[in-house]
Amino acid sequence: MNQKKKESNASTIVGVHKIRTMIEGFDDISHGGLPVERTTLVSGTSGTGKTLFAIQFIYNGIRYFNEPGVFVTFEESPNDIIKNAYSFGWDLQQLINEGKLFILDASPDPDGQEVVGNFDLSALIERIQYGIRKYKAKRVSIDSVTAVFQQYDAASVVRREIFRLVARLKQVGATTVMTTERLEEYGPIARFGVEEFVSDNVVILRNVLESERRRRTVEILKLRGTTHMKGEYPFTMTNDGINIFPLGAMRLTQRSSNVRVSSGVKTLDNMCGGGFFKDSIILATGATGTGKTLLVSKFVQEGCLNGERAILFAYEESRAQLLRNAYSWGIDFEAMERKGLLKILCAYPESAGLEDHLQIIKTEIVDFKPSRIAIDSLSALARGVSNNAFRQFVIGVTGYAKQEEITGFFTNTTDQFMGSHSITDSHISTITDTILMLQYVEIRGEMARAINVFKMRGSWHDTGIREYTISDKGAEIKDSFRHYEGIISGSPTRVSVNEKTELSRIVRGVQDKLEDSE
Repeated sequence: MNQKKKESNASTIVGVHKIRTMIEGFDDISHGGLPVERTTLVSGTSGTGKTLFAIQFIYNGIRYFNEPGVFVTFEESPNDIIKNAYSFGWDLQQLINEGKLFILDASPDPDGQEVVGNFDLSALIERIQYGIRKYKAKRVSIDSVTAVFQQYDAASVVRREIFRLVARLKQVGATTVMTTERLEEYGPIARFGVEEFVSDNVVILRNVLESERRRRTVEILKLRGTTHMKGEYPFTMTNDGINIFPLGAMRLTQRSSNVRVSSGVKTLDNMCGGGFFKDSIILATGATGTGKTLLVSKFVQEGCLNGERAILFAYEESRAQLLRNAYSWGIDFEAMERKGLLKILCAYPESAGLEDHLQIIKTEIVDFKPSRIAIDSLSALARGVSNNAFRQFVIGVTGYAKQEEITGFFTNTTDQFMGSHSITDSHISTITDTILMLQYVEIRGEMARAINVFKMRGSWHDTGIREYTISDKGAEIKDSFRHYEGIISGSPTRVSVNEKTELSRIVRGVQDKLEDSE
């Protein structure tokens, strides 16, 4: 009986066939992969991941589709290529031994011998063609043409010869990735005018320094004759290679759940009409010390008490501080960990880029399979990054949580200690389903905490502003500040109330409840 049929690697889009790269996220933003039998220029400054992209394109073709490949190296030796790939778990030497991979060494002479005579790629072209025919290769990677220009002075001649190489590769039906270097992240596409002869498909890799932190992005400048997503998309490098976050390609196709889950605080559940919706995203926002971490802890505890798995990502407190604070509220996180229901990950926001933090979150979700996740706090991760990068991170986290049907509870610390504060400045209010606003208020010369359900999609919710206290028993939400106005603005004023009118209102309320119960 024939071996199990390999997964098809091409899709047809408006007459243009594409070959899937299987690079995480790239096939999403390219709407199916790279155009077949064409050369794609991958350009970037030093250290952006061009060589890794070229190797991964070849390796994935062999691994997923049993398509042999040819890798042409103008810079590194084959031994270095093999060693570097092995750090990602890719055994290129085994593929070479199996006759599935051919590495063509066109790297400079280590002895530094001077090149004499006219520059001519005829011999190299013949060797590449020989490798393609012998191995029946469908994919070719050339890394990098910039090295060729650096070895020879006659740039116009080199351009002509590489144009001839590209044309020959197209004739033999090879789908090719060709890397080249650029000098600036947002300057010309490539050095030496390489884009002039490889103009059909261009991919730009960037590694931009933003507020003392590096941020990698990929942009498909063009894929001639076919569609692709526009703009820059963040990516990171993992043990599996390049991982792109195709935020605009995320499709939230799961059904909205009507099932309620408890917050762990009974009064808060009542304020939300019976609890949070399962698979929703909840944001608790307020000044430091208003009790956001306590609400997160109760949310996590409630899930574990019901036998659900939960992950708590803490970016403001150390593990010791987190455990100590939770214990003071009667919450034993370590006991939940021992039962295998809870996983706590503490990290400084500055320890990695936002894309790396996002990748860690996704990996932990895949491995642990939680029903609930909590992040304390998002504002810590926003330090030192652009608004756009932070928003993309939040979209990535919330989108992935919804895709996996996970209930998420996040916190956000505002700069405003008292009074009103904007929740739109953080660019996350529109992404969340429920917003809990916590703040300090001054009542009769004393400080008090206040909480209200600012927003809840698809449900009735209490609009009152209630007093919120913290004790060794945890969170306690009391009656609303009924006789005060101006709470949100930070300037509460007592409202005079006619006692007779107020008593009549209370009696009518009791009578209505009795009639409803009958």
